[in-house]
Amino acid sequence: MRARWLFLPFFLVAATGAHAGLFDDDVARKQIADLRAQTAERLDKLDAAAKGNIDLSNQIEALRTDLAKLVGQVEVLTYEQQSAQKRQQDFYVDLDTRLRKLEGGASSGSAPAAADNGEESAPAAAPAKADPAAESQEYEAALNLFKAAKYKDAAASLDAFVKKHGDSQLAPAAQYWLGNAYYAQQDYKRAIAAQNQVVAKWPKNPKAPEALLSIAACQQEQGDAKAGKKTLETLVAKYPGSPAADRAKQQLKHK
Repeated sequence: MRARWLFLPFFLVAATGAHAGLFDDDVARKQIADLRAQTAERLDKLDAAAKGNIDLSNQIEALRTDLAKLVGQVEVLTYEQQSAQKRQQDFYVDLDTRLRKLEGGASSGSAPAAADNGEESAPAAAPAKADPAAESQEYEAALNLFKAAKYKDAAASLDAFVKKHGDSQLAPAAQYWLGNAYYAQQDYKRAIAAQNQVVAKWPKNPKAPEALLSIAACQQEQGDAKAGKKTLETLVAKYPGSPAADRAKQQLKHK
């Protein structure tokens, strides 16, 4: 009997140790499970962040591609606009040259006939005449500057020509191209003033309706669409049969 009591503490100690071991294993397992859960949650967050970064990177790349396309389109449109302006300038310059040749031929073939009344008339003192050849050379030189896109120099030369040869047959054309030279420099205020001089001084000249068309373009560039429309309407009413009026009608259709 005493032997049993001697072994009882041993069993109690062993049982207590075994229970403590089981308790430690449960805690360890729970800690491991918690750690795994935390790790899985962090990995999920990292995966989500990585996917978000990938999506953001793809969006940025798509935006860069779209931006490159837009830049290319702008460059193409800019080139086409510059080409169209150059063709229009060349057309007007060529038209102006042809009109001047026609005007020169008509004036040379219409010399006034001398009066023949059987009486000798005293020779009248002839006023000093300008040299048409010299005027034409000055005008061509100024116009060549415009054709070469040297608009500032062209404006100075054309302005000097009009002041020097205000009574010349080339003065209306020079004044008109002076306005165009200001327009090319985006000096719309001076361009309008120059073209108004064409309309006021030479209302019957073929350049007058073209000047009104140019004024309307300047007003539109200034953001005054109402004034531009009114100018186009004035052009159509005042010069209904002119080519400028036809172009004004086309523009009014889109207003």
